[in-house]
Amino acid sequence: MNDRILHLGLIDDEAILLDAAALELAALDHPDMDLDDHVETLTAITERLAMLGGDAHSSTARATVLADVIAGEFGFVGDRVAYDDPANADLIQVMDRRRGLPVSLAILYVAAARRLSWPAHALNTPGHVLVQIGEGTAPVLIDPFNAGRIVEPPQLAALLARVIGPDGTATSEHLAPMTNRSVLLRLLLNQATRAEQGGDHARALTLYQRMTSVVPGSGHAWWERARLELIHDDVPAARASLSAMLEMTRDPATRTHIAAALDSLPGRDR
Repeated sequence: MNDRILHLGLIDDEAILLDAAALELAALDHPDMDLDDHVETLTAITERLAMLGGDAHSSTARATVLADVIAGEFGFVGDRVAYDDPANADLIQVMDRRRGLPVSLAILYVAAARRLSWPAHALNTPGHVLVQIGEGTAPVLIDPFNAGRIVEPPQLAALLARVIGPDGTATSEHLAPMTNRSVLLRLLLNQATRAEQGGDHARALTLYQRMTSVVPGSGHAWWERARLELIHDDVPAARASLSAMLEMTRDPATRTHIAAALDSLPGRDR
C-alpha cells in the first residue's frame, strides 16, 4: 500500500499540499473510505477564510480570521481528554472528531492559510507544534491546539521551559519552520511512538515504512525501521534498510556506525 504515497517522496517539497498529503496517509488505514466529505470540509474552510479575510492584511488579522474559522466555526481544537489517542494523529479521524494533536491541527491551519497565499509555517517547537503566520519582521505565532490563540513571548517562553527544562536554552532551531516533509514525518512519528509504547511493533514498523517512503532522506526513519525489522526477525529487510541509510549518509561517524551495525547482522538469512 505504500505505493500509493511514493509520489510524496519524489516531488519537490514545495509541491506537497499538507492537508491533502496527510489525508492520503490517513487513507492507508481507511482503504474503503470515501474522502469527498473531508475534501468538501477543506473547501468550505477555504471559502469562509476568503469571505472573512479579504481585508486581513496584517499577520495578526490573518491569525485572528484563521482561528475564528477553523476553531470557532468548524470546531477544530486540541484533544485535552484523550491526548494520546492515535485518532488525534490521523487526519481523517481528526476531521471527523474535530479533535487532534498540535501537529495535525497545525496542518489544517498552514494549508488553509497557504490556499489564500498567506505565508504560514509549522514550527519545529519541541513537544508542541506552533504555527507562524506571516514572515519578515512581524510574524505572529498561534497555537492550533488552543483554538488558534496567539502566543505572546511570555507564553512561548513558558512552553519552551516546560519542554526543555528550566535550565535548558532555547535555540533558533526550536522555532525553525519545518519543511512539508518534516511536518508529515512528525505526524507519523507521533503515531509510531504511541504504537510502540502500546506494544504494537507491527504497527510501528508499518508507520516507519511510510516515513521512508515519504521522507526517503530521513536517516532516523531508516534506522528505526531496521531496528523494528530485526525485532520481527527479518534480517534481509533490516540489511536493506541500513544499506539505504548508508547510501544517503555522508557524515563519517554516522557511516561508521551504520557499517558496524551491518557487520553485526547474521551472515545469512534466518
